[in-house]
Amino acid sequence: MNDVDRSMPAAEVGRLARAVLDAVGTVVVGKRDSLELVLAGILAGGHVLLEDLPGLGKTLTARSFAQALGLDFRRLQFTPDLLPADVTGSFLYDQRTGDFSFRAGPVFTNLLLADEINRTPPKTQSALLEAMQEKQVSVEGVTYKLDEPFHVLATANPIEYEGTYPLPEAQLDRFLLRVSFGYPEHEEEWEVLRRRMGRRREEADIKPVVDAGTLRAMQAALEDVVVEDSIGRYIVSLTAATREHPSVLVGASPRGSLALLLLARVRAVFGGRDYVVPEDVKEVAAPALAHRITLRPEMWLRRVDPAFVVGEVLEATPAPASGALPSYAAGGLRH
Repeated sequence: MNDVDRSMPAAEVGRLARAVLDAVGTVVVGKRDSLELVLAGILAGGHVLLEDLPGLGKTLTARSFAQALGLDFRRLQFTPDLLPADVTGSFLYDQRTGDFSFRAGPVFTNLLLADEINRTPPKTQSALLEAMQEKQVSVEGVTYKLDEPFHVLATANPIEYEGTYPLPEAQLDRFLLRVSFGYPEHEEEWEVLRRRMGRRREEADIKPVVDAGTLRAMQAALEDVVVEDSIGRYIVSLTAATREHPSVLVGASPRGSLALLLLARVRAVFGGRDYVVPEDVKEVAAPALAHRITLRPEMWLRRVDPAFVVGEVLEATPAPASGALPSYAAGGLRH
């Protein structure tokens, strides 16, 4: 991206982000905090794992964000018989030309909803993994680049395990954050019914607030959000502490630190700032780190949640209170 793409000020990014959230909020009732996390994952350039029970609005959320962001959207239902070619596409014989031509799969889109990703075998999961990590797919030795922006919102049922293929740690690590919605409050659930009766139809449409080009400019502008050294070291300390916690078998990788950094920048913009404060890091710590932690087997029996471990790490790690400039920044940066 060029400098023009990054010319959008943080305040404008925050304004557009709030407008997108307001638009999605006209369809998805309540859950503003969870919706902010999903949008934060997209703005940070990453992929989001929506782990929750069926019927809690995961598919509706993905479609609503695609509409509000002006993105091409496709939904792929993952099943045990799904093949990698069903994700990436395949070569088909064209009788008119007497040659093979490539037919692009559903992964060639801006926003892909990978529904029930843990229901498909590892070979198919790995095909999506390459697309998520490398922004490309390889079919029959030929590599095809995916157009930006490209984001995956994947859903998984955390309760039902029969007939599923749990995502390995390496693939979980590729998701920038994990989000859960939970059951709505009584008034929120009644509002869902009220709006459905008012629409007089099942589908709900949202007019685009931004387009793909504007989204890319918003993402690029986040590079100008300042992260001073003390905040960066705080992020590293939090991630490292997950590896030393007595309940943890495998802690968060350095990719977890990077996720904290990227998401904290988005939280700063949501707060109307072009610099990160410790509270930004704390707010995204559990969604960014909990799914990267593998607990000891005895903790499973006690039903310890990895998010609880992240909470203990937050309490035990001192937060900085420094106003120093970041060492990576050029002279003249102020906040």
